[in-house]
Amino acid sequence: MQRATPYLNFRGETEAAFAFYRNVFGGEYAGVIRYRDMGMDGDDAEADLIAHVSLPIARDTVLMGSDVSEAGASQHRVGNNVQIHLAADDADEARRVFAALSDGGTVTMPLERTAWAALFGACTDRYGIGWMVDFTGEVEFGAA
Repeated sequence: MQRATPYLNFRGETEAAFAFYRNVFGGEYAGVIRYRDMGMDGDDAEADLIAHVSLPIARDTVLMGSDVSEAGASQHRVGNNVQIHLAADDADEARRVFAALSDGGTVTMPLERTAWAALFGACTDRYGIGWMVDFTGEVEFGAA
């Protein structure tokens, strides 16, 4: 496994929360993507919300987060708004870890190709812990 990263979800407060964390930990954002950057209509009120932000907070630790869309708002609760992101070394490891974590749990997004990863999936394990597993592979988000 390359790394495990805490991933925080907010309801419209990601930008403010990460400004606070940046003030606490210092440093610069490694990346900020808004929903409009992912092709969401610019007139939509959610287009300016944060789809993904990453902030290095220690030598080997990056804090990541996003705003929950209106579609996911009903499921968002303090307590389930923290997940663990796992970056796998290869596709086989991503498949193995995802299958093991989701066994007896709930798959919230099947492990599949996305615009940002060769494989990405999300699940809640049998103990109620949220996991995101990916293998980036050769995929570069936003590359032509």
